[in-house]
This record gives sequence, structure tokens and C-alpha cells, in this order.
Amino acid sequence: MFLKSSFNYINEFYFFFKNQIRKIYLNSSIYNKKISKVDENVLIYQPNLNILSSLIKYEKQKKKIEDFNIQSIWDNKRLKYNDFKKLHSFYWLFSIDLKSSNEVTQSIIENWIKKNQNYETKNWEIDILSKRVIAWISNSKITYDESENSYKNSFNEIISKQVNHLINEIDRSSNFNDKMIGCTAITLTGIAYKNRRFLKYGLDLLKKIINTSFDNDYFPKSRNIRQMIFYLKHFILIRELLKDSLNDVPEYLNEIIHYLGKSYDFIWGSIKQNLLFNGNNNSDSKDFDKYLSLFRYKFKNDKFDISGYTILKNKTAILAMDTGSNPSKNYSENYQSGPLSFEFFFKNKKLITNSGYFQDYNHQLNSISKSTATHSTLVLDNSSACNFRKNGKGPSTVNKGFKTFNNEVAYEKNFWSIKCSHDGYLSRYGVIHQRNLEFDTDKNILFGKEKLIKKKNFKVTNFELRFHLLPNIKVTKLQDNKSVLIELENSGWRFFSNDGLIGVETGLYFGNKNNYIENQNIFISGVTQNNEQLIEWKISKI
Repeated sequence: MFLKSSFNYINEFYFFFKNQIRKIYLNSSIYNKKISKVDENVLIYQPNLNILSSLIKYEKQKKKIEDFNIQSIWDNKRLKYNDFKKLHSFYWLFSIDLKSSNEVTQSIIENWIKKNQNYETKNWEIDILSKRVIAWISNSKITYDESENSYKNSFNEIISKQVNHLINEIDRSSNFNDKMIGCTAITLTGIAYKNRRFLKYGLDLLKKIINTSFDNDYFPKSRNIRQMIFYLKHFILIRELLKDSLNDVPEYLNEIIHYLGKSYDFIWGSIKQNLLFNGNNNSDSKDFDKYLSLFRYKFKNDKFDISGYTILKNKTAILAMDTGSNPSKNYSENYQSGPLSFEFFFKNKKLITNSGYFQDYNHQLNSISKSTATHSTLVLDNSSACNFRKNGKGPSTVNKGFKTFNNEVAYEKNFWSIKCSHDGYLSRYGVIHQRNLEFDTDKNILFGKEKLIKKKNFKVTNFELRFHLLPNIKVTKLQDNKSVLIELENSGWRFFSNDGLIGVETGLYFGNKNNYIENQNIFISGVTQNNEQLIEWKISKI
């Protein structure tokens, strides 16, 4: 143990020392000279802003650039970090009226260049820098046109310098989203300046991202729904930029868009509902649907199971279940431990939900939202099915996970069934959890059969089966202590179980990004038994 602790200490010291040396190098004149080498280029291609609308939420009320305080905009040193990011990323340019003064806009950028022309840790972060390059080039009608040659030279030089830095640093980043945004910025710069070196690097990086970040179903290895949509938006953006600038579109890009589009239709397009699994929040993708329609993208999926998600649906009901194993450590920073959790909708209203995800990993609610207890599934000994470990100031990642197996699906007109098992509690409590959800589509009755299969190292412990509800749903526990009435907006339901103690408890709902509100959840609690144990429940429409 002493040797292991000593080794860890030495290892941490080595990486700390290495990072400090690198910081000194990045701030040196040697590095500044390296990234200041500028190709003989001028801005040639100006993208149509409609192509960027997949990423940008345009405001109906456009602002005038004259409303900004030109002289002091870069002097505010008391900005919160998120406000600092928004300011220095320049994405606010997309909300500027194009009839605004080019002279004023360019003056703001010129002042930024004077203060930030050399590498600086904070505002040259990959995410901020990449968005800045995208914003400047995309809004070139006000950031570049009608300017003096001296300004254009400074603009071209700082664009090239920032992209050189991106190319130099992007492989060191462990953040997959940052890499994708950086790849977009590099590729756009290569297109806009007809710079073959930038374009080749951007497309090579794009291919590398595709080859390393997706599973056999062309779904992100993180199993994160938000990230799936994020990737699809950027892939389509790059494809449209290449088409619009009359560049060839690589076949691997067409292929990933085709298959990722099928996943998009599976998760959102065919159901138009938010599924709160594995880091997802409530969001509206209707604007992206309009974007896809505008650029004539049509995706159709005929599967009911993709990458560990099973979704069964008809015109009235949707039953979705997480039947997948946890992602590997490197892809798990937004993963939530909810094996075999499920969500159920009736007539476009969600009856059973998961609690959602609190995205800010520096907040204690982040770790709470990752726990198994915030999902509609089984919890043993008030612990999660997989363990997380927080490394330094970064997000927590999976330390010890689980596997799911024996997934069986029946999908008939009058009867649905999803059966699956997981071993997340096997090593600690000697229990395999097998869940079987059955839905009678004629009678609108959802049956649950929870089998706790005892193994050699079995240890008696308490259990809870939780069923989370949206904050606006009203529940009433009946005196028989076996039933709970659920009042949905468009229907009434009865929850019933003859096994264990039935109760209603107040919890937290994280469905909206970095926000929370109280909700109710129904639970069945008891103690595991020294033999195979079956807990049955049903939710029936009244």
C-alpha cells in the first residue's frame, strides 16, 4: 500500500511538473514565433449563415453593434467564467443586425487583437478559440468586408495564428466536444481561405473522430443522446460547407451522417420526446428538424434497439428502456448509472420518467444526479450500480461498471415485452437484477417483473424500486398500502404491488439543464431474500 501511494504521488508530481513546463513554453516567444507563421492567404469564401443555423440560436430581435461599449468591452475583469466565455467566443456576433456598422464591429475585433494577439491560457482555450474563429469567418460581411488592408492583414494573421495553435494543441485535449468544435473551426478556415494544409488537417481530424468516437451502431461511445445530436449537427454543417464551397465531400462523412441520422430518428425524430437517459436534458429539436428539412435531409429508422436503448411505440404509447452497459471510462464523464431504467409515455405525456441530469460537474447535484436512485430502476443498499471517481477538478468518470446481458424483445401489435439483466450489484451483494416490462396495448396495463437472482456471494441487504414522476403529476397513496393513484394531465392511472412496502417520497427533478425542482416518486422497498426473489408491480389506466 505504501509503495502504491508513493508511486501515485510521484506520478502526480511528474504530470504537474510536465504541465508547468508546457505552460511556460506556450507563453514563450519561441512558441509565439512558431504559431505566427502565416500562409499567403486572403479570405475568399464567405459561408451562407443559413448553413450555420444548425448550431446558432438566432434571436428574432437583432441587436445593433452601436449598443456595445466599444472602448471598455475588453476591460471588464470581473466577469464570471461563463460570461467571459460568451464574450470572447464572439458567438454574440450572430445576434447582430447585419445593417450595423462594419466600422464599429471591426473596431471591437481590432481592440481584441491588440490585447490578445499572443497566446493566453484563458481566452485561447480550444472551445472559446474555435467558436471565435467560426464566428469571425461566418460573419465576415461585418467583421471583414469594407475594411482597410491593414485591418485585413491583422485579421488574417490572427485567424491563422489561432488555427495553428489549434492544430498544435487539439490532440492533447481529452474533451471530445472541444475536438469536434475545433475540427469544425479548422475545416471552415481551410475552406474560407482555400488553405489546403488547414483543410486536409481538418478532414483528417474529422475521420479520426469518426473512427474513435462511435460504436458499431454509429452511436457515440458515451451513449449520450445530447452528444449524438451535437455530432450530427457538426457533421452536417461541415458537409454543407464543403458542398457550398464546391469542395468534394468525403464518403466517410456521408456514411456517418446516414447512420447517425438513423439514430437521430430513433431517439427523437419518430417520437418527438425527450428521453432522460445518460446525461440528457429536456431540449427542443424542432428547429433542427426544420434545418434538416431545409437542406433536404430525411432519416428513417426501422429498428427498435440501438446501442443499448430499446424503444417500443405506437400512436398512443411509448416504452423506452436503457438496456446497455456503461461506457468505458474515457467516454463516461456525463454518464448516469441507471441500468434497466425506463420511461413510459401515454398520448404524448410522460407518466414514468428518470430524474434527469445536473450538468455542472463542480456542483454536488451532479454526483447526486448520476446515482442509480435518480432513475426508475432497482437500487440496493442505497448505492449505485456502478462507481464513479472524480479526478482533480474535472468530471467524475466510471471507476467500476457493469454489464447488461440476455436482452430479449417482443414487439407485437397487442403485446410488448422487454427483458434484460445486469450485474452491477453482483460483486458486492451477490445479486443479478433481471427486469421484464410487459405492456398490454389493448388494456393499457404496464406489468413489471423484477427478479433478484441470488449467486454464491449473496449478502442480505435492503432494496428499493423507484418510479419517478414529473413535477406536475399528482399522486395519492391509498389506505390499502398497495396502491397509488397517479393523475396525469390527460388520464388517470393506478400503481399496484403486492410485494414489499409501497410509499411515495419527495425527490429532485433535473430535467432542465442545471436546474432542479421537487418531484414525487413511488417506491417499493424491502429486504433481499436468500432465494430467488420476484417482485411484481403494474400500472394500469383507470
